[in-house]
Amino acid sequence: MAKKRKGVRAVLTTAHNALRRKRTVAVVYFTLRILVIAVMVAQIFNGDFESVFLCALTLVLFLLPTVFERALMIDLPNTLEIVIMLFIFAAEILGEISSFYTTFKGWDTILHTINGFLCAAIGFALVDMLNRTEKFSLSLSPVFMSIVAFCFSMTIGVLWEFFECGMDQLMMLDMQKDAVVNSISSVMLDPSGLNNRVMIQDIVDTIVVTGDGQQISLGLGGYLDIGLLDTMKDLFVNFIGAVVFSVIGYFYVKTRGHGKFASRFIPQVVEVQPEDINPRQPKFFKQKKSPPPEE
Repeated sequence: MAKKRKGVRAVLTTAHNALRRKRTVAVVYFTLRILVIAVMVAQIFNGDFESVFLCALTLVLFLLPTVFERALMIDLPNTLEIVIMLFIFAAEILGEISSFYTTFKGWDTILHTINGFLCAAIGFALVDMLNRTEKFSLSLSPVFMSIVAFCFSMTIGVLWEFFECGMDQLMMLDMQKDAVVNSISSVMLDPSGLNNRVMIQDIVDTIVVTGDGQQISLGLGGYLDIGLLDTMKDLFVNFIGAVVFSVIGYFYVKTRGHGKFASRFIPQVVEVQPEDINPRQPKFFKQKKSPPPEE
């Protein structure tokens, strides 16, 4: 009975310490959830069920940090959790529903830069955990870890642009925002059909002719570029964010984990006793049981 009481007391103490440590995260989490639910109710009354779906998706995405913590047996730093939740809120609620993407021209650029930074942090953390896991005999240099983190971030950025392009083609969502240009150069305009570029400069308007002969002036002050420049800009700022954290991560490893800023974004493996490990947990980060003491 005494052992059970000590066990319960230890569990309660651990939970209390975790609650105190995660208090700021909990406040941000519940505040954002209340805001999202309020927006969802408003959109229900407005009959905008696409926005209602985005709100529901946002509520689900808010749970991902906790799911990953429990599934992978890792501890996400408070700063990382808060930034992830704010990023989701800024992208879905402010960006899509509140039209911040079109109201504030730099909104999409800011989010893609942060995305590159966060994905590099996650990629760096994965490699760092592999380095510290007994199951894998890896000993990667700080330079190689930074390169892997950078490549991981850029891969996520490219996959996201694939997703945006797919949604634009299949559902006509215009996730790849268009741009207005005043000059174009294309070999498709060559009447001979050869590989000779034809340039058109000083474009002030574009007229679209529909199948029934109707001519529609777009009135944009130039030619409408379909998403290409937006994609390149997104990948470039993702590149900047990835480079920034890769450099930070390099010095974090070089100083043996003493970097205070980097530690706010790099998850750590939770130290647990072998008997406390859930057999349903992934074996990826499980610690090996220590051999029994010799008699």
